[in-house]
Amino acid sequence: MMTDFSRLPARPLWMRAVAGVSRVCGAVSASMILLAVLLTCQMIWVRKINNASTVWQTETVIYLMIAATLIGLPYVQLLKGHVNVDLLPRMLPKFMRKSLACLTLLVAISVIGVMLFYSAELWHFAWKKGWSSDTVWGPPLWIPYLAMPVGFGLYLLQLATDLVAIISNIDEPFPETTH
Repeated sequence: MMTDFSRLPARPLWMRAVAGVSRVCGAVSASMILLAVLLTCQMIWVRKINNASTVWQTETVIYLMIAATLIGLPYVQLLKGHVNVDLLPRMLPKFMRKSLACLTLLVAISVIGVMLFYSAELWHFAWKKGWSSDTVWGPPLWIPYLAMPVGFGLYLLQLATDLVAIISNIDEPFPETTH
């Protein structure tokens, strides 16, 4: 059975804005992955064809992939693309589904809130104390560390938006889909 979204209330402007930011995060994340792939190809060319050493590429690829994962979190949440086992929730009555969805989102918000706090603290220490990588390249660590509070912060915003959408009956918890 497919959900009839036409009977659900329209999304307020702020929810559409959060969804827009999450979509931008998805595009930025995909671009970072593409750049990491291109840098990996360049690194292989430099090492195997030119027989030269690479200094910054490996570390950059690692930072890009971690940042892509973190920045992509809100987009995956927007699409409801995280791993989800919803067989039992769909068997529950509608009011229990809503309660379970709200509880799950509140727990997720709490966990991501803690991660946001500590990642922001780590980023701030790296920025304030001028930490840099211990590699030959030695980039300042506040730059790659910034992906943590930004990613977790935007993910938290998308989670909170999803919670409000369920509480206000804009979204249905665990909707029936046909894939």
